[in-house]
Amino acid sequence: MGMTMSQKILAAHAGLEEVKAGQLIEADLDLVLGNDITSPVAINEMKKMDRKTVFDKDKIALVMDHFIPNKDIKSAENCKCCREFACRHEITNYFDVGEMGIEHALLPEKGLVVAGDAVIGADSHTCTYGALGAFSTGVGSTDMAAGMVTGRAWFKVPSAIKFELVGKPSKWVSGKDVILHIIGMIGVDGALYKSMEFVGEGIRNLSMDDRFTICNMAIEAGGKNGIFPVDELAAEYMKEHSKRGFTAYKADEDAEYDETYVIDLSQLKPTVSFPHLPSNTRTIDQAGDVKVDQAVIGSCTNGRIEDMRIAAEVLKGRKIAKGVRCIVIPATQSIYLQAMREGLLEIFIEAGAVVSTPTCGPCLGGYMGILAAGERCISTTNRNFVGRMGHVDSEVYLASPAVAAASAVAGKIICPCRLD
Repeated sequence: MGMTMSQKILAAHAGLEEVKAGQLIEADLDLVLGNDITSPVAINEMKKMDRKTVFDKDKIALVMDHFIPNKDIKSAENCKCCREFACRHEITNYFDVGEMGIEHALLPEKGLVVAGDAVIGADSHTCTYGALGAFSTGVGSTDMAAGMVTGRAWFKVPSAIKFELVGKPSKWVSGKDVILHIIGMIGVDGALYKSMEFVGEGIRNLSMDDRFTICNMAIEAGGKNGIFPVDELAAEYMKEHSKRGFTAYKADEDAEYDETYVIDLSQLKPTVSFPHLPSNTRTIDQAGDVKVDQAVIGSCTNGRIEDMRIAAEVLKGRKIAKGVRCIVIPATQSIYLQAMREGLLEIFIEAGAVVSTPTCGPCLGGYMGILAAGERCISTTNRNFVGRMGHVDSEVYLASPAVAAASAVAGKIICPCRLD
């Protein structure tokens, strides 16, 4: 029996000719990632190990992004711990204030991940890098510590689900709508510990930013990882951002999949996840009359330049509704600069929004947009669990940048097409 894309990458990194679903393997790692919340735990665990140094200072990335700039003493202490560790071990890829960004937008931008890589990160949305044809997945801080020391990690080889994408999305339908549709279809555990492999001619109609968004939220369906095959667009992206060579893996024709779904992109509509699960989806025409108090446009899911451009297209010449707070967060310094050069920040500010430095901030209820009891937020983030963005009696609705921006203008959840 043949292998899937993910299985081929894992086999190569385990030094095996083939692997099968359910097999336990130990694989070499190309990158180990941590942030300002998860890294201090890993650093403390590493102190308990016999080996006191990292396996490769060039293959560890520490990104200060969740509470940066520091919001309180605890976050300052966490970052100090990471900063001192990075200095002590001469970590090449340490990113702090002034050069940081939201980790899952920053690493591809910096060229630290390419096709064929095996990557672990102490953050569940590490699965983002599958958009480049890499096997990347989230782990706990203890596994991160072991990875930093040994350069290896244990995996149970995942089985896979094939998603065949066909057709072309209509106006205002983006990668966010694609993945919300899929999660609504299969549920938050529909791909539990499985590789979500996206194939089909419809991929050519998805930008790299769309693909990053889709892979980013594979974990919200329970997926071990999400992955796209490497096409010309992905190859061009990697050549632009990275000096490293890459290996493009293709699934064998006789690869085994647990299920296969065909998704016709032309039939999708803008989609919203209602509280309190990403799978609680409704198309925009089923949303009803839901008033919002806040709109957040950003995060590792939707803070890239394409997201900024779409939001600006909706907000240009319009005003945020009275009583609505609209917070725009470019995902990296580079994206911030590009948005500034294109005049997008001016559009946001003139519309009545605020523009934040890159940060995960409100996504995890950290800061820069915490909700009070009874408040509702339309957000381009990836989770809407109870209390995710603040008070347990608040509500988060997940949507694309286009829908979030339009809703900020209307004061209620609405499709951009209804603003015309």
